[in-house]
Amino acid sequence: MSGADAVVLPAHRQRTREFFDRLAPERRAWKQRAPAYHASMNCLLQSIIPPRRRVLEVGCSTGELLAAVQPSRGVGVDISPKMLDLARRQFPDLEFVEADAHDLPLSEKFDYIIMSDVIGSLDDVQRAFGQLHKVTTPRSRVVITYYNKLWHPVIAAAEALHLKSPMPPQNWLTLRDIENLLYLAGFEAVRRGRRMLLPAGIPLVTPVVNRFLANLPLLNALCLIQYVVARPIPRPAGDGSRALSVSVVVPTLNEAGNIGEAVNRVPAMGSHTEIIFIDGHSTDGTVEKIREAMATRPDRDIKFAFQDGKGKADAVFKGFDMATGDVLMILDSDLTVPPEDLPKFYEALASGAGEFINGCRLVYPMEEHAMRTLNYFANYFFSMAFTYLLGQPIKDTLCGTKALLRTDYEEIKRNRHFFGDFDPFGDFDLLFGAARLNLKIVDMPIRYRDRTYGDIKISRFRHGLLLLRMCAFAARKIKFI
Repeated sequence: MSGADAVVLPAHRQRTREFFDRLAPERRAWKQRAPAYHASMNCLLQSIIPPRRRVLEVGCSTGELLAAVQPSRGVGVDISPKMLDLARRQFPDLEFVEADAHDLPLSEKFDYIIMSDVIGSLDDVQRAFGQLHKVTTPRSRVVITYYNKLWHPVIAAAEALHLKSPMPPQNWLTLRDIENLLYLAGFEAVRRGRRMLLPAGIPLVTPVVNRFLANLPLLNALCLIQYVVARPIPRPAGDGSRALSVSVVVPTLNEAGNIGEAVNRVPAMGSHTEIIFIDGHSTDGTVEKIREAMATRPDRDIKFAFQDGKGKADAVFKGFDMATGDVLMILDSDLTVPPEDLPKFYEALASGAGEFINGCRLVYPMEEHAMRTLNYFANYFFSMAFTYLLGQPIKDTLCGTKALLRTDYEEIKRNRHFFGDFDPFGDFDLLFGAARLNLKIVDMPIRYRDRTYGDIKISRFRHGLLLLRMCAFAARKIKFI
């Protein structure tokens, strides 16, 4: 749609267009007066949206934010033709469309849709959110940013003193308001947060305040910008699930007494279920038990390999690389998580209820010797740390049983360099990767049982220190940016 194609608007939206047309000649000058604010917004969106994705920005103004996320295809929509004229001249590789957010004329599908600082100017936010179904797939993500209502007096004063770009009358929405309107429009939040305690650019001070102080729990509530990442609410199809094939990866190290039980108790799931044992060079007869099961249970699709390196993560990732199933699952060979619970993980993925299903041992009562007291409190600590870091509630980070789609794992693997490769267990690697992709992480309560054979493989203090190091590294990559 060219700038010459007139968009007919109701009178109140026509006034909004006229407001932004008048502002257009001064828009870039206002942005240049607030470089710290716009640099911080670019950084926030870049941390949420990986580069080379298909991105639509609704309310794109002059296009700088859309260009900053480095889309493989970028389309900007705005109500103001004069703003769009400026955007087209500066960013000829992007496409810009004059349109009303309440009536999007597009049907093309995008990976990410941005609505940054625009919902305050809409007269029907729910309707505008509903329009996004035209441009989303079940795997798309919608990113909403808007001002914290606590800053209303400060922003009003800054406008009155000509220290900030003027705005039309605003809807002052809380995070709860935004999430509720998204839900009413058929979207659910998968991640939320706040950023930017100091929007002014003060050398040395602003970076410290916004990277560190702004992320402290109490001060974070005072930040200027609040954001939500949402996905379309899954729609049930038929019995609520589609027929997916499943690969269950079982890492083993001296677990001979559990192999037969694992083979017998892993249920058949989806269209096909394969069991993949990856062994860390056991010395107690584990390998012989696996080979025996392969020979005596031809009805089960069992695969086997030795791992190449050391640690559970190395074994799990080798199993994932061997897997042929649509769904990848991890089952610890100690069977402290009952294999009979695995269909719950499958149904949650297949129905769309979640995109990364994380086992949670901290809901139901445990058997007496299932978890040592120190481990119990360590799990609570790491659950709070991860909830804070990832912007999604995570109750049990160290449960070994997890499930995700193979296509998502392949994307996590491609982006593993972002967080580094030093997780000996794989739990943090997968959780960080899922959060980086803005997947919907869902806790799956399971009953944690006593180990009946073999010894625990975790060194509480040595591995605990490593996990703390990983949390600090993730904080730098996710939170303190």
